Amino acid sequence: MPPRKRLLCLCISSTLALGLYASGVEAKKSRPSNIDEMWRIIEQQQQQIEELKARISKNEENPASGDGKVVAAGETSAAQNANPADKPAAGGSKKAKTEAERKTDILSAEVEKLKTQLYIPDKREYKVQYGYGPAASEIYRVNQGLSIGGYGEWVYSDNGKDAKSTADNVRAVIYAGYKFNDWIILNNEFEFEHGTTGEGAEEKGEVSVEFSYLDFLLKDYANVRAGLTLVPMGFINEIHEGPTYHGNYRPQVERVIIPTTWREIGAGLFGELAPGLQYRMYAMNGLNAEGFSSEGIREGRQSASKAIAEDFAFAGRIDYDMPFAPGLLAGASAWVGNSGQGFEYASPEFGAQRLNVLTQLYEGHVQWRWQGLEMRALGAVGSIGNAAQLSAAKGETIGSQNYGWYTEAAYNLMPWLWADSTQYIAPFFRYERYNTLASVPNGFDDYDGLYDQWIYQGGLTYKPIENVAVKFDYRNFNSAARSLPDQYNLGIAFMY
Repeated sequence: MPPRKRLLCLCISSTLALGLYASGVEAKKSRPSNIDEMWRIIEQQQQQIEELKARISKNEENPASGDGKVVAAGETSAAQNANPADKPAAGGSKKAKTEAERKTDILSAEVEKLKTQLYIPDKREYKVQYGYGPAASEIYRVNQGLSIGGYGEWVYSDNGKDAKSTADNVRAVIYAGYKFNDWIILNNEFEFEHGTTGEGAEEKGEVSVEFSYLDFLLKDYANVRAGLTLVPMGFINEIHEGPTYHGNYRPQVERVIIPTTWREIGAGLFGELAPGLQYRMYAMNGLNAEGFSSEGIREGRQSASKAIAEDFAFAGRIDYDMPFAPGLLAGASAWVGNSGQGFEYASPEFGAQRLNVLTQLYEGHVQWRWQGLEMRALGAVGSIGNAAQLSAAKGETIGSQNYGWYTEAAYNLMPWLWADSTQYIAPFFRYERYNTLASVPNGFDDYDGLYDQWIYQGGLTYKPIENVAVKFDYRNFNSAARSLPDQYNLGIAFMY
């Protein structure tokens, strides 16, 4: 290669190398603090690339002299006046240009790849963040802009000889989040239940906004959340994607006593006070006691559908994911608030009056995951104030106290069956006990223990990949009042 071409290539290569090295050193000194700073770095690199390409093009139009100086247009260098035999071959110039362009093209491709990765990660990481499930938490891991996710479940159920078997598209859910910048995030869940909606005979399912909230990420220990958000109670209410729990249906204790899925309008704080020690606490609109029944408080949820907000409630939770005992988590949560909402309740026994229906629910939970073993336990107790007056007005018994608890164990057998596999297969067993009429007002019926129920459940969960689960389970229902039909379920759940 002629000296001037070699010198030009060396200069270009050195400039590229020094630029990349300087960028690397600078990055080590001070990493970009936000997405705007990252974009400035990329734009600077692109500008350098364009300048290098321009120099190459200019060199082809105005060949450099032997000492490396660029000859002005119209001038003749000594090298040009020299013997033609001493001139470089035409092919040499073309070869030098191709090599230089190849290097700049490589750098261009790397910059484009970096730009793409700012928006589209190569691989999703499914983990719980800020109290929400793995798929719902994806918005927190994008750099900026839109994030799409979701989950769904299909279940076939044999409901016993006295009821028809069913095949149900239980849920199809879309998560749509938007990250405005590094500290303001919008997260939404839109849920379609039971495949369709309609009126009259076609009324089978519903479409709901499961949550829609804004997070303002200020400090690790203190961030603000506002909007339609999930009540932070139990295992399932916040983290309810199908592949995250065993069984095709959610535990009854977390449907009847803790009325999953439970969401209300509110605002509050959340954060991490110390490694592994997390909290969430919100002020939210209260339940509506008009929906309370012998079956519990479930129909008192308002779900931000023109919710009556005469009375408010406090919801709080704390969890400790113990750093000194990996896999061990313990926590507790509470809901306290008036559910009267200013309504007047009338009955022959008590007359007409506005009731302060103080509703309290307290819950504790522990989870342990060690190697292939998984164990969970949860207990909840609740109370309803002025239950006698409410029962008289509604014409049915409203329990002044209720409770529920369950334990669960599972074990991943795949390491024993196929040591190198990343798949998962685990038998599980769950026992539940709950009673919505644990204590009733004097003079009111407990219906011979009809709502004192317990369930034995066993099954198998198979995951070919982390976010797809095939499940089979059997549930044996029991009541203090009478026998209840058993149920067999087979289903598929997914999240993305």
